[in-house]
Amino acid sequence: MRFVGLWILLVAVYAATLGVPAQPGLDYAGNEPHHLLAAESLVSDRDVDLTDEYASRSYAGWYPRELKTDGRVVQGRLVEPHGVGFAVLIAPAYAIGGARAVQWQMLAMLALAFVLAAALARRMVPEPWATLGVGLVGLSPPAVAASTTITPGVAAAVLLAGATLCALAVRERPRRRYVAVGALLLAGLPWLGWSYLAAGAVVAWALVVWTLRERRRFAALVAGEALAASLVFYATVNDRFYGGITPRSASTATKADTPVEYLERIPRLVGVWLDREIGLLRWAPLLALAFFAAWLLYRSRRDQLARVAPARREAEATAGLLLVVIGVQLAVTALLASGALRAGTSFPGVSMVAVLPALAALSAWGLRHVPRVVGGVLALLTLGGTAWLLWLTDVPGWLDVDSDAPWGPLVVVFPDFTSLTWWPVVACVLIAVGVAVLVWRERRAAGRWRREAAASRTSKALH
Repeated sequence: MRFVGLWILLVAVYAATLGVPAQPGLDYAGNEPHHLLAAESLVSDRDVDLTDEYASRSYAGWYPRELKTDGRVVQGRLVEPHGVGFAVLIAPAYAIGGARAVQWQMLAMLALAFVLAAALARRMVPEPWATLGVGLVGLSPPAVAASTTITPGVAAAVLLAGATLCALAVRERPRRRYVAVGALLLAGLPWLGWSYLAAGAVVAWALVVWTLRERRRFAALVAGEALAASLVFYATVNDRFYGGITPRSASTATKADTPVEYLERIPRLVGVWLDREIGLLRWAPLLALAFFAAWLLYRSRRDQLARVAPARREAEATAGLLLVVIGVQLAVTALLASGALRAGTSFPGVSMVAVLPALAALSAWGLRHVPRVVGGVLALLTLGGTAWLLWLTDVPGWLDVDSDAPWGPLVVVFPDFTSLTWWPVVACVLIAVGVAVLVWRERRAAGRWRREAAASRTSKALH
């Protein structure tokens, strides 16, 4: 019943934001019109050629301006670099109720993703911490903004959370149905976008390895074959329609990124979290507990708590897998995205929505162990930011938010990673030094503990 209540609560809050446009006078912006136009092509023509849709302005009902294509003509067809998988997913809703029905589908799917995150959190913490922690993140400004954004990241969040649950279930109980469902969920990830392949590969590796560990070789083979077949079919379809192994081959941008450009994007790894305008911690301070959860995992493994409490093994496995998935998706988002850090195509944090449920599950674990005053302050700031945006200010659009919520004047403390100034550099150096000192102290403490344990064993042997 907790899961049902959480889903209903999130759907109700998300539905209340349906009236917030992307920009003043535009209900949809960024890549949303292109996704909707692809769905329109599938519904009306049952093909991926957008030539007639652009010629007849099929988008006029939900996009009043002139929409310019970001694709090119391949073998006589005008195609765009967004792929066909997400368009196929939203086409039924679009056929039933148009663009607004697709938004309803998005918010229902994101609420489901957070329900799956609560199930993941239960593997680390008991109730009410699991549902409470996930629910707080689900009500944060990035989650609320993403709920009505037409983006494949929402669907990817459901697939990643569900596949992670299946992989962990296989580790606990090696049932073939868990392997089959997990493989099917992962097989759908490439069709949503190439940027989710790396995170999906992490979960796929865990699914196959844990299946083999339980001596389910045939099930592991079938899962691996299903994933490989999906990738081969994905590459074949893309080569046929888009002229390459991914839909990006149809992009009008032909210039490849250089190694220097990738190196220049390294500060984005911090900027995604701390940037003054788009940082996740700037808009959802409760997500800081995910870093505390990483610390809890390190301490748990260092102190070998799983030997004393076998149930701790499940928490460690869950947290470890979630952290790797988040880290991989962070690297893809920060380093491989060719646009600017503040691209302005979506609300801050929406680009990381695929792993937002994973962050929510880890935050629930951190919320259980952090002092209640600290947890309460972080939760108040997170919910206060949402209330500030939706009810205390007049939001012109998700892409035009100009607010200091929830920090007020303290927002200037967050660095600006769009310009090379002293404060972002100092912030990165301080973080690196702090992590290095923390690791050094812990390694020294661990070494001292091992020496004392060895001395104790030697003393007992001699006496």
